[in-house]
Amino acid sequence: MKKETYDLKLTITRYGPEKGHYSSTFRLAVGGILRIVDVFRKINAELDSTLAWRSSCEHAQCGSCTLIINREPVLSCKLLVETAVEHFGTENFHIEPMPLVPVLRDLVIDFRYFENKILESKPWLIEPAPDPLEGDEYRVPPEELAKYEEATRCINCFTCRSGCPTQNPDYYGPNLLMQNYLRLLDPREGAKAERLKYLFDEKGLLRCRTGRFCTIGCPKEIPVSEFLAQAKAYAGGATTLKG
Repeated sequence: MKKETYDLKLTITRYGPEKGHYSSTFRLAVGGILRIVDVFRKINAELDSTLAWRSSCEHAQCGSCTLIINREPVLSCKLLVETAVEHFGTENFHIEPMPLVPVLRDLVIDFRYFENKILESKPWLIEPAPDPLEGDEYRVPPEELAKYEEATRCINCFTCRSGCPTQNPDYYGPNLLMQNYLRLLDPREGAKAERLKYLFDEKGLLRCRTGRFCTIGCPKEIPVSEFLAQAKAYAGGATTLKG
């Protein structure tokens, strides 16, 4: 049952170069329609001005506010207090920065780690087809576009990577593998072999356990696991790693 006010207890995993790793607990009463980022602002204004966290667009489009709440990755600019209480069944939350990524301070991670991962995936046409005739354009039939249009909504928030059962730090991750597969389908891409090599590298699809959290936890509700299954089938049936 939704309430007008919730009595939250937030235990936040923190880090600072001068103090190392530690945690802080905050208790505060807040309205249900506040977002988690609004709760952080309230903490800064009323309880601890030093708590560091990150957000940018605050419209669930940039992924900069991704963090872990009660072991689940979420976009903190999208998650309402009342939704969090209903989902987790508690008003007590343990909040952590994203795993596998260097932490700069408190909940602020070093996004250069993810930027480098994105660049490794080459999010551009590696060998673009020749330009179309002047006045013309590349035409994609609607039925072909429909095969991958949904996946283009990915914002690289890396929630799928953070919640994936495969926590090997070298693993490319569901979002980058899905996007590489999309570029493999692009009729303008001539580097099909290089795309396949990326997908089936030992750090790629061979490490996918088909846990499906990438679909369950995607804030954009993209069926990521279905695209990864299609990518596996594209090359004629790859198998997952053992152990």
